[in-house]
Amino acid sequence: MEKVLFLHSSNDGQTIKIFKHIEEQLGSEYQCEVIDLHQSPNIDFSLYDRILIGAAVRYGHLNKKLYQFIDQNRKQLDESKVGFFCVNLTARKEGKNTPETSAYMKKFLLKSPWVPTLQAVFAGALRYPRYNLLDRTMIKLIMKLTGGETDTSKEVEYTDWNKVSEFSAEFKRF
Repeated sequence: MEKVLFLHSSNDGQTIKIFKHIEEQLGSEYQCEVIDLHQSPNIDFSLYDRILIGAAVRYGHLNKKLYQFIDQNRKQLDESKVGFFCVNLTARKEGKNTPETSAYMKKFLLKSPWVPTLQAVFAGALRYPRYNLLDRTMIKLIMKLTGGETDTSKEVEYTDWNKVSEFSAEFKRF
């Protein structure tokens, strides 16, 4: 049985939900462990056969703790089988939902000293009723500017689960 480590930098839980889907797709021959990257864990990468990092964008940025983790673990990242995916609402649009076309993935690759071999970009979820007033207001403004949903009574999941399943199969072959 292969041991897989899932490291997440999540804001509202959609990244974790994507990990759960990937785990289901991997099947019983994989033992998966999920760890919150924000807890600055000291991880022995040699205990795992492969690692997947998933990070969500909030207000146009990935969490700074993701970059700190990469800086602290760069050697292990370079020596291990590690994939990376980015979750953001812009990826709901065709032409902005691949590593090559996502502004957030491009920004990550420019800012990070580590370049993951396996990369993906997934659309996230909009959870207006769960946000505090400031987040709800700011996200509504951003969605208005980008032609997205502005009804704050709604929750909308934009994640393309078929795309996540395809990535899961790619991660298995990785």
